[in-house]
Amino acid sequence: MSEFDLLILGGGSGGYACALRAAQLGLSVALVEEDKLGGTCLHRGCIPTKALLHAGEVADSSRHASEFGVNAQFISMDMLAVNAYKDGVINKLHKGLQGLVKSRNITYIEGHGRLVGKNVIDVNGVQYSGKNIVLATGSYPKTLPGLDIDGVQIVTSDHATKLEHVPSSVIVLGGGVIGCEFASVWKSFGADVTIIEALPHLVALEDESTSKQLERAFRKRGIKFELGTRFASASKGPDGVTVTLENGSTFVADLLLVAVGRGPVSSNIGYEEAGLTMDRGYLIVDDKCRTNVPGIWAVGDLIPTLQLAHVGFAEGILVAEEIAGLNPRAINYDGVPRVTYSEPEVASVGLTTAQAQSRGHDIVEISYDLAGNGKANILKTAGSVKLIAQKNGPVLGIHMVGSRVGELLAEAQLIFNWEAEASDVASLIHAHPTLSEAVGEAHLALAGKPLHAHG
Repeated sequence: MSEFDLLILGGGSGGYACALRAAQLGLSVALVEEDKLGGTCLHRGCIPTKALLHAGEVADSSRHASEFGVNAQFISMDMLAVNAYKDGVINKLHKGLQGLVKSRNITYIEGHGRLVGKNVIDVNGVQYSGKNIVLATGSYPKTLPGLDIDGVQIVTSDHATKLEHVPSSVIVLGGGVIGCEFASVWKSFGADVTIIEALPHLVALEDESTSKQLERAFRKRGIKFELGTRFASASKGPDGVTVTLENGSTFVADLLLVAVGRGPVSSNIGYEEAGLTMDRGYLIVDDKCRTNVPGIWAVGDLIPTLQLAHVGFAEGILVAEEIAGLNPRAINYDGVPRVTYSEPEVASVGLTTAQAQSRGHDIVEISYDLAGNGKANILKTAGSVKLIAQKNGPVLGIHMVGSRVGELLAEAQLIFNWEAEASDVASLIHAHPTLSEAVGEAHLALAGKPLHAHG
């Protein structure tokens, strides 16, 4: 039986990041994957959805070209060409990742793996041993009782990234990140879109002011939504899919996207038999991603942390460095940057107003409207940068809405994670005209010396 320092089950963001870093540190590594290296993020999630969103951005640009003095017009979407572009991006990144794994001398094992002992994973009848086992089996699209996912009329995000046509009308069940991104895509592609969300707001985990801004922007774009009422049932018929809510209201569309979150892939892989502590399918770990069984670790969507690819990267690297004896700092999940890549984008890091207050902070807040930012006017985008800070203390949260604001999170996460105060950032010079000036202007205002804002 082959033995490795690290034996990793799952080749998605968390698993392959762990493998690459461990190999870099001189450890012997084997990586088991039954599908494609790169996992959900590369093949069914982050990358394909952002490619679709960019295609939608180009479509919207053609619609509004005359506003910029450009003679152009939107005719239609060619989904064969859109998918070719999307798949080209995926394939290029996939080949690059395969090359990285090979260059680090990682043993790559293709097949369905199952934990069959404290140190052993069985892959299609062949057993491999690891001094440390890292579980990174990822997540799957969840559904609700009464929904028949057929991949044609009622679909999940897995199907939605591969559609070969633009539906004339879509109901999106779920107003979180995934639901809002696909709603944005399909509206840009020309579909009639309605979002149904049981919670009171879209992207309900974001600051409430952010949610309200996104809702206003979606209304302006013609994206409809029904908030605060739970799903009851769905039925398929000659007119499409009919969705009924608990209050009795009904909605009909050609397509229903079920975007009610993602659940951990943890059943029937040997986790229960190994005695691992679980909750609702998630593996429970400490702040260094250790399970309750010594020598077994878990990362990514398999554990109840933020379901983001960059969190998986960070957890995989953390585990590799901990096993190698580097004693890395535990991850501060408040300091993880978060983006919803709709139009407009939503980007944040740190605490919301409600979270800051619930933790007992005496806070001050300020919101800088992008109407005062030159680049935002050039781009014709609306939105804001909101700051939440401890009174006479560090910035606790940065919340942004607007086109391309996700690109501003690099600075925002440094501000939060380095516990900067508004005056620290106010003294820095931001290039003009850039969207990043909005971050600087917000801190100038919070420091009591606003420039392009009313103070």
